[in-house]
Amino acid sequence: MIDFAGTSLSAEDIVDCLRRNLQIRDVCQQIIYRSIIEQAAIEYQIEIAPEEIQSAADQMRYEMRLESAAQTLEWLSEQLISPQHWEQGIRDRLLLKKLQNSLFSKDVDRVFAPNRLDYEQVFIYRIQVPYRPLAQELLYQIEEGELSFYEAAHLYDVDEERRLRCGYDGRLGRWDFPPDIGSAVFGAAPNELLGPFPVGQSYDLLMVGGFLSAELNDETRGAILDRMFQEWLESEFIHFSYYQNHS
Repeated sequence: MIDFAGTSLSAEDIVDCLRRNLQIRDVCQQIIYRSIIEQAAIEYQIEIAPEEIQSAADQMRYEMRLESAAQTLEWLSEQLISPQHWEQGIRDRLLLKKLQNSLFSKDVDRVFAPNRLDYEQVFIYRIQVPYRPLAQELLYQIEEGELSFYEAAHLYDVDEERRLRCGYDGRLGRWDFPPDIGSAVFGAAPNELLGPFPVGQSYDLLMVGGFLSAELNDETRGAILDRMFQEWLESEFIHFSYYQNHS
């Protein structure tokens, strides 16, 4: 039972909400993923010391400006979790990272070399609008010089924060786009206008600001590790499901 906003919510209420919002499968999958990670950590003799959990907790408190124990407890209460659950979550994340490095850190250089182009990045500008006719009209006006991309983003983008940035969406990698859009973006020239692309119930106009060549820095190394680990986890999940269904 969880008390929230003066209302008692049962486990059945929470599970029912997850089902109604099509989230129950993802939650169940994450539970099994955690079991796979725990079992692999035992196999590879990976452990997390209390001092590591404390250090990570202190870092989180610093980043979130939780300067006292009272502030930390208040924040935890707002998140509906106990200090014990918070520490358990920290321990789970540390265990995942240790296992990830144990399994794949030695393979990063080998993977990066032939897949260098996969880790290029682009500075991207985006205008997202709810209707295709509006996207087409904005495309026409920008191409004809009646309106700049930045003006159109500031006036029409559905995302308030991106409107304030005049469409700037950040530095993104190839894997941040669907395959067809990624191919178009990374094959474009700087300042080239692309789209409109259907994305969910909206339509995107994109403009490339420039490219960053791939380098095997900490960020790229982390991205490679994350990708390799996720592929391994999905493979282990398939084996787990097969074993459960045939045992």
